[in-house]
Amino acid sequence: MNVQVVTDPDGQLLWLSPALPGRSHDLTSPSLRPGMPPARTHRIIRICERQGVPILADLAYQGGGPWLTTGIERRPLQELTPTEKTANRALAAARAPVERGVARLKSWRIFRRSRCSPHRMTSIAKAVLTLERQR
Repeated sequence: MNVQVVTDPDGQLLWLSPALPGRSHDLTSPSLRPGMPPARTHRIIRICERQGVPILADLAYQGGGPWLTTGIERRPLQELTPTEKTANRALAAARAPVERGVARLKSWRIFRRSRCSPHRMTSIAKAVLTLERQR
């Protein structure tokens, strides 16, 4: 299952996307609308851009647009420069609370062991989000 997650800067879960089938990357996985990746299907990037909310994302989101800040990927047969390594470390430090929020979500066994339809998983994800907000 592929579920997109939006957290606040402290790592608190704010939004979960409807579940999509398949194990693939966040920006390039198959979606409900052919040719549209999940982040674009759910208009996460566009909504954040309109609201003026910056997006810090991992390398899976590279190519998602100018509003996304992603790490710098190492080029084939070349190492990153010290400046690029420093930028990647700074981004990783800023994203650490977000990763903790995702890890908290993954602590729910249902997300690790589920073998149900995406529609049912969407209902389960909504319930988990409600419970997480009550913590």
